[in-house]
Amino acid sequence: MKNVLSIILGGGKGSRLHPLTKDRSKPAVPFGAKYRLVDIPISNCINSGMRKIYVLTQFNTASLHIHIGTTYNFDAFSNGFVEILAAEQTPTSSDWYMGTADAVRKNFYHFRTQKPSHYVILSGDQLYRMDIKKFMQEHIDSGADITIASTAVDRKTSNELGILKLDKKGIIQTFLEKPGPEMNIDEYKIPENIMKDQNIEEGKNYLGSMGIYIFNADTMEKALENDLTDFGKEIIPDCIEKLKVRAHINQGYWEDIGTISSYYEANLNLGNPIPKFNLYIPQQKIYTHRRDLPAPKIGGYEIRDSLIGDGSMLMNGRVINSIVGIRSVMYPNISMEGVYLMGADYYETMEEQNENRERGIPNLGLGEDSHIRGAILDKNVRIGRGCRIGVDQRDRPDGDFGTHLVVDGIIVVPKNTIIPDGTII
Repeated sequence: MKNVLSIILGGGKGSRLHPLTKDRSKPAVPFGAKYRLVDIPISNCINSGMRKIYVLTQFNTASLHIHIGTTYNFDAFSNGFVEILAAEQTPTSSDWYMGTADAVRKNFYHFRTQKPSHYVILSGDQLYRMDIKKFMQEHIDSGADITIASTAVDRKTSNELGILKLDKKGIIQTFLEKPGPEMNIDEYKIPENIMKDQNIEEGKNYLGSMGIYIFNADTMEKALENDLTDFGKEIIPDCIEKLKVRAHINQGYWEDIGTISSYYEANLNLGNPIPKFNLYIPQQKIYTHRRDLPAPKIGGYEIRDSLIGDGSMLMNGRVINSIVGIRSVMYPNISMEGVYLMGADYYETMEEQNENRERGIPNLGLGEDSHIRGAILDKNVRIGRGCRIGVDQRDRPDGDFGTHLVVDGIIVVPKNTIIPDGTII
């Protein structure tokens, strides 16, 4: 695996995750009380013995640079690295990345110095675990030029994915991008022998591309000798017609968390007794920045199906099916249900709190006697005393309401927002 180069695609503007991506790139969005989304693919690489990792991005890269620079530092003997390659002007190109394939093409001069035997292309905004070493061995043993990681899905889920049509040997014959609900795609059903051999769940009759690819190094170079800009829509369909492209069927949990609703649901599910994505597997650690924060301090709380981040202080109240991020401060008599509170980047001193209160600004965190339901509260929010957010109205129209947005019925309070005492949302 030492000759394998991993490339994590940071994505575009992340408009579907707005306002969480207003000031940060998609891979830098917080996740699971203490992590960021980029920690998922990087951890999969490290756990599989892959230590040469590039992250390609071009939007709001500052916080991502800081996170990666302070987190992923390998020793001098491993030859490992995690580096960000943001879009840059060069003597041969003055454009930004025009798509996923274009981003890789424009960085070949960085990649070639590593003399890779294979490239693994990964997404920066998906939630999954994968033994990429096993994936790579299957690719090599098959003699394929390209292998695409895929997951079995039902007909409804197939609407929004690239669907693969296989022969009985697992070779991809056709790629269909987002067929939608009206189109007849029976011919794309997984062959019966593969359904049986892979023990695929009944009803999941189609294979959706996970957007994760292995390319032989020479194949990658040849595949990008053109002006095509996107892997899923252009490069992969073009290669299927000319090369041996195989499917690897991943049986584990996988979720594309590129929307507010999928992001919200994936986070809250982490607190379930048996979550779909289990953070507590010693052999498959999820790595992140070591902050040396104290253990959370909890006084008189009812807490169920929730995660509480390091350095948090909960005085008394009720937390149900929620995620509480690092350095969260929750004052007395707080009720919270179905909420992701991302926490804070810093603690306030008593002097700062007194100064802010004199100016009518609430303390950092959640003010006493506040009740919140069905919401995402981004970092460094200040919720005043006696606020009611999402409690008094269940059916909320989507829109931007100044201090908050409603997306897919979920209230989102952007980073650094101040909500005055007594506010009702």
